This record gives sequence, structure tokens and C-alpha cells, in this order.
Amino acid sequence: MKSLSEIETTVKRSSKAAGYSWGVSEETGKSIRLLELFGLPGIKHLNEYFNEKNKSKFENLNLISENNSSSNNPYCPITLGVSFLDQINILENFKKIEFKNVAYPVIFISFISRSSEIIGKKIYVNMDQKKLLLNLNVNICTNFIDQAFPKIANTIEVNLLENKDNFTEDEWNNLYKISEGTFVEESDSLKEGAAGAGLTDND
Repeated sequence: MKSLSEIETTVKRSSKAAGYSWGVSEETGKSIRLLELFGLPGIKHLNEYFNEKNKSKFENLNLISENNSSSNNPYCPITLGVSFLDQINILENFKKIEFKNVAYPVIFISFISRSSEIIGKKIYVNMDQKKLLLNLNVNICTNFIDQAFPKIANTIEVNLLENKDNFTEDEWNNLYKISEGTFVEESDSLKEGAAGAGLTDND
């Protein structure tokens, strides 16, 4: 079994050989490493993309807006991913961003996952009716289980979620009340043993 560091290094070198800068190649290495860590087909789809890249044209999107559509050739998932990663602090203000016609979208997803960690928010992705929840780059929850990721995504909708509790205020208050059973009433002996007690001043 290949180690994650070996995967990252080989992806970085192969990306450079495929025509990307060292900086973009390094980001690609980190992203594919992430996919493999989460059990998603990073190496498989990167191989297929590089093979197709030699004979097909892909669009580069450097400046992302709320609605992005490539009517001719599919977007390059690597350039798109790096652009998303670089611009995430601005894109956060959009709340919802749409992309149409993206090649090998699982590669793009890995960059979005890393962006989730940067802004400290979960990101919900709807890709041709398939759902993914990206949790601060800690894990990816998806209903793609036992289904192959597509080579082309017709529509990817990215929703940046606001942070909020998954429980009600009443549920929290009830739990906190239960926790009070561990509180110890302060006694005279505890006061005497508190920080600073019993110390002498030598000055």
C-alpha cells in the first residue's frame, strides 16, 4: 500500500510534468492525498484526466463569480480548484456558487474541502443531484456510496453554511443542568487550598 506522503510527492511531480507550475502541482498533490485518505478515487481520476488532457481542451477559470458556465469545453478541475482555494475568503460572501460543465469533479471537490477548513465552515455541495457535505477538511459525507464519480459534472452548486449548533437551547440547558451534578460546593478546606493560599511573602 502506498503511503500518503508517497502519493502526494508523485502527484506533485506528475502534475508538473503535465504542464502545471510547481505551486499548482504542490496544491494538487495535497488535494489528491486528501481524496485517497478519505477513500475517494483521486489517483484514478487524476490519471484519466491527464490522459485526456493530452488530446482534449479544457477551460481555465481564474476569476470565480456566483454563476460560472463553460459552454464549450469543460472546466479544468485543477485550475478551478486552485482558483477556489485562493479566492475562498471572497467567495464566502456569496453563500451559494454555481459551476456548469466541470471535468473530473471529484478533483475539484478536494479543493473545496480544503477551503472549508480555511473559513471554518461546513460546505454543502449538490452535484447533479448527488450530495456531499464537507466538514472542515476532516471528512466528506456523501451519498455517492457504491456509485462511480462522473467524468463530467453538468452542474455543481456550492453552498457555504453558517455555523450553528445542532441542538436547541432547551436541550443544551437540560444537559447543562445534569452536568451540575458534578459540581462540588466550595468548603473552607477547599478555600484554604486554593491558589495562593498559605504562601508567605519573603520580601
